[in-house]
Amino acid sequence: MTDFYKLSVPETLKQLEVSIESGLTDSQVTKRQDEFGKNVLPTGEGTNWFKLVLGQFTDLMVLILIAAALISFFSGEPTDTIVILIIVVLNAALGIYQEFRAEQSLAALSKLQVPLVRVRRDSELRQLSAEELVPGDIVLLEEGDRIPSDGRVVESINLQVEEAALTGESQPVDKKIDVLESSEKIALGDRINMVFMGTAVNYGRGTMIVTNTGLKTELGNIASLLLQVEKGITPLQKRLNQLGQTLATAALVVVAIVFIAGLLRGIPAREMFLVAISLAVAAVPEGLPAIITIALSLGANRMVQRHALIRRLPAVETLGSVTIICSDKTGTLTKNEMTATQLALPGRDNVRVSGIGYTPQGQFFQENNQPLDPRTDKAVGRFLKAMALSTNANLEKGGDQVKVIGDTTEGALIVAAEKVGWTRSQLEKDMPRVAELPFSSERKAMTTIHRVATQDAQDIFPDKGFVAITKGAPDKLIEWATYEHVPDGPEPLTEERRQRWLAEVDSMAARGLRVLGIAYRPLEALPEEINPEMERQLYLLGLVGIVDPSRPEAKEAVSVAREAGIRSVMITGDHALTAEAIAHDLGITQDDQKAITGNQLDKMSNDELSKALDTTSVFARVSPEHKLRIVQVLKTKNQVVAMTGDGVNDAPALKQADIGVAMGITGTDVSKGAAEMVLTDDNFASIVAAVEEGRIIYDNIRKFVRYLLSCNVGEILVMFTALMIGLKIPLIAIQILWINLVTDGLPAVALGFEGPEKNVMKRKPRPINESIFAGGMGRHIVWVGALIGVLTLAGFVYGFTSYGMAPFSETLDLENFTRAAVVDLTNEDIVPVEWDTLSVEERLALLENSDEGEEGSTGILGEAEKVPRSIAFTVLAFVQLFHVMAIHGGDRISFFSEFFKKNMLLFWAILSTFVLQLAVIYLPFLQNIFKTTALKFDELLISIALSSIVLFAVELEKFIANRMETRTKA
Repeated sequence: MTDFYKLSVPETLKQLEVSIESGLTDSQVTKRQDEFGKNVLPTGEGTNWFKLVLGQFTDLMVLILIAAALISFFSGEPTDTIVILIIVVLNAALGIYQEFRAEQSLAALSKLQVPLVRVRRDSELRQLSAEELVPGDIVLLEEGDRIPSDGRVVESINLQVEEAALTGESQPVDKKIDVLESSEKIALGDRINMVFMGTAVNYGRGTMIVTNTGLKTELGNIASLLLQVEKGITPLQKRLNQLGQTLATAALVVVAIVFIAGLLRGIPAREMFLVAISLAVAAVPEGLPAIITIALSLGANRMVQRHALIRRLPAVETLGSVTIICSDKTGTLTKNEMTATQLALPGRDNVRVSGIGYTPQGQFFQENNQPLDPRTDKAVGRFLKAMALSTNANLEKGGDQVKVIGDTTEGALIVAAEKVGWTRSQLEKDMPRVAELPFSSERKAMTTIHRVATQDAQDIFPDKGFVAITKGAPDKLIEWATYEHVPDGPEPLTEERRQRWLAEVDSMAARGLRVLGIAYRPLEALPEEINPEMERQLYLLGLVGIVDPSRPEAKEAVSVAREAGIRSVMITGDHALTAEAIAHDLGITQDDQKAITGNQLDKMSNDELSKALDTTSVFARVSPEHKLRIVQVLKTKNQVVAMTGDGVNDAPALKQADIGVAMGITGTDVSKGAAEMVLTDDNFASIVAAVEEGRIIYDNIRKFVRYLLSCNVGEILVMFTALMIGLKIPLIAIQILWINLVTDGLPAVALGFEGPEKNVMKRKPRPINESIFAGGMGRHIVWVGALIGVLTLAGFVYGFTSYGMAPFSETLDLENFTRAAVVDLTNEDIVPVEWDTLSVEERLALLENSDEGEEGSTGILGEAEKVPRSIAFTVLAFVQLFHVMAIHGGDRISFFSEFFKKNMLLFWAILSTFVLQLAVIYLPFLQNIFKTTALKFDELLISIALSSIVLFAVELEKFIANRMETRTKA
């Protein structure tokens, strides 16, 4: 492998067969992509089918079921063995599907997180995925970028790279282009002319030539040896796992009691063991974590469609609790379609610029609306050229569309100059850039240094051989300036003029314009050290007002958020009056509310800031450090904060916030790495949409828990109560397993596709530490579980009494039945022909000696129990379907007003489950397996009627809750 750090820049370019100016050709790229492949690392995201399948059979309850199957086999019950194993396999298949679906959803999300890079190819600057890079690509780097591959630095403008992720060195490394000469191998941390994948630009800018990609990078070498992906679980899943463990413990106690009670009743131990095991499996919602993972990943995918990329699943849960959204202004609350519309120059009237957006079409007008030509107006021409020269952004033109690569504000300045026909590349021929002092949030300014190389350039900046052009916050430049350049030449900037300039800034800002100052400083020679001192003694050229209209959808989103109990706070680096104008337009503030500036914030104690935050919703001229402090103070007030950011220095605030929100278009890779959520359209409305999705997902998860636990409680109560009061066993093991797999499974998965409830964005945020059982859900689970138990037992008892059987008698009182009545309950083959001539004692002896096991058999008692057991089985299956119908609309919305409008998948899941249950009751081969018998039409109707009671009971609960809520509000 070539040690590129030992090669000079020309040698590196020669070896990789590329030039800095033009980059690789498309044919070179194609050839190298075939040779080197994509620039990706192994992620471990591929599906390990062996592990996935094996994982389904390591659950304790599944292992117990397999043990039960083996016991059945050795006890001479092959049918039970086969059915139990089929249930285990079906359960595993459902689990595999759930985990695979969740895995695929998460993998799809991760693919959307691949960073974009700016690459020079075929003499054009292109923006493309980092995966597409090949050795030899020329990549431009700016502050906040993640290094996309290993590369040789070929240009460095104060370039500093944070390499802690790779080398452990906490201090940023200054990058140079010089050759490193050494006979020995130089340590990674000392290769100052190289940059490495996985590190980040901390300061400055530069250019690199890609030397290695993918597994050939230094990070790739480590990844190929050490990469191990550990799947984490969300806090909600942890809480539910703990709940599952608690339920398992409680269930084991109940199951033990049921088992012992069955033995005391004289039921064979093998049969009671199977029933007890089935009941234990039914009692514990072991599928809940997998279903929740599906819900979270489905919700995360829906958020992508609404332009919000969730990087960490726990953020989905937190979104439902957000109380404050702290948002930047530019591009998030506004359109980010920057257009320079007004120029304020010393000693002359303001200049208006027509045209909108990034298409370089427009004209210049004086205040009397007379056209103006910057080619002949030297002052305006100087200002426009200085604006364009002081930028790093580029315009990418494709057909009729023009896209800004880089800072959109700089894009507006470039477009203003191009409206005259001046491109930055043409201007730099007269005034080539020789040095740069990059923008910093502390100075709020950046400076480029140019050599005055031609006569045309000297006509504009005639003083010296070099000129430093500074652009930045107007108040800073006005403070630093010593002169102002009026049409006749430089004049001293008096204090009176400074105040007039500041008033002009206020006037432009009050009209909602973003204001930048442009100034210059003549230099006799290039300074040996480029530092902020050169931004003093400036010559002020003027101000440019840039319009960035507010997003119409942002205004609606602010209103929606307010109804949802979420306060919107604007935090921006712009002028206070600009921020106030936009905030008022969006409805964030009222007329009398003023912004707090960074300077004012610096003078406040945390207590003062805490009080101010109660009434202030706009912070202007703030730094990233101010953002961090605002978040910290808000959190001490028990607020759940979502904070937006796009720069490197925003990362601490994003990490400190409960939900860090990075900008997908303008955001740096560092800010995206620190955030839980990335906006793919940089739009405030997408944050509010994500909050809505977060609430929907949490609502759906609560529905899962409500549905599954109510059913589980009902199943336990049915079995426990029956044995305690002396009834026969209402359900056999296979029937319980069927309920657990099918009736619980399909509707529960379909609940993950539930749409929003009507009031989802009209209720207050959920307290972040609120129990999942809050709002009466725990009470609902208990009483509905009890009702399910009562209804199922009612169906069971009805099955006996409708045929005149005595449900509490060991022999069901069959000894007093005629042969015809017994045959009607069983079948002619097993009832002796002489039954009617036998004495009661002989009939009792016959019944007691018949093989009537509780699992159902060929015995008379076993056959007689099939009807009531089939009714109980059907009631329990159908009651759960009616329950899911009742709860799917939410706690307050009646099912009869919604039906299945928002979730037809649930309708099909319920219908499928209904048909499957009928199949188990009516198809002969399934009757033999599940020990059921065909119900008469009236018995089926009664089963459905009993089951439907839960729907009307839950509707009554909603009605009472709504009435109480109405009275409370009144």
